[in-house]
Amino acid sequence: MKISLRLAALVATAAIAFQGHAQEAPAVGAAAPAFKLQDQKGEWRTLDQYHGKWVVLYFYPKDDTPGCTTEVCTFRDDVLKLRKAGAEVLGVSLDDIKSHAAFAEKYHVPFPLLSDNAQVTAKAYGVLTYSEKMKMSYAKRETFLIDPAGKVAKHYVGVDPKENSGQVLADLAVLKNGA
Repeated sequence: MKISLRLAALVATAAIAFQGHAQEAPAVGAAAPAFKLQDQKGEWRTLDQYHGKWVVLYFYPKDDTPGCTTEVCTFRDDVLKLRKAGAEVLGVSLDDIKSHAAFAEKYHVPFPLLSDNAQVTAKAYGVLTYSEKMKMSYAKRETFLIDPAGKVAKHYVGVDPKENSGQVLADLAVLKNGA
């Protein structure tokens, strides 16, 4: 009995400690965390490469799943409008390069899909989560709009895959006009 109480206390302490170490998302106005990730073609991408441009950095759970396919296709369909507004789109998930390559080819994705299979960038942006049911980690569906100086201008939580691209476009227009 004494051992099981001690074990229960130890497990509870570990759970609290683990929650305390969960990375929080960068606040609006804070510097966006740097990253160095490979895209679907194996090319390295860093946030610094986009300095001076607006960046739409969207995280998604998994390639070729219904919500993620809807989201990538919506960004694909709006990519010219986003680029005309001065923004570059980057998708990020924990999937590997090979998975991203197949996903990008299947849906004709004209922007980089970054592989964060080491989970470093998802942690830095506070979007890494674990599904006990599926026994796997994944990136939550969240989007960061990063300004040309590299600061978080907007953070979208609880993203609707169909609406996110339009939200970003509308907010980009407002933010660029200084309103």
